[in-house]
Amino acid sequence: METTMRAYCGLDCMQCSAFLATKNDDDALRQKTAAEWSAMFQVEIPAEAINCEGCKGDGVKIAHCSQCAIRASAIDKGFDTCAECDDFPCEHVAFVIDHMPEARAALEALRNA
Repeated sequence: METTMRAYCGLDCMQCSAFLATKNDDDALRQKTAAEWSAMFQVEIPAEAINCEGCKGDGVKIAHCSQCAIRASAIDKGFDTCAECDDFPCEHVAFVIDHMPEARAALEALRNA
């Protein structure tokens, strides 16, 4: 069984509360995640918006993912993650790797592999 599902930005979808809430149809986790993310990003995120099957698949995604510059850039360049890009780290992925050290560590490990 796969234990990680790496997003373009380096985050592990299998550890993401939105992914887990979707996978387990967990409304309490959706509520908790919406409250945490609303505070973190200083924007109101409703619990019903917390649904994601990962940024690389065809399934449902968090609404802002359709406008995600990281995702768009990686898809456009044909990369599995930002670690493959000569411009890494760039302004697109800066917020994620500056605020989520696990994403930075994963991308740096992939880059150095």
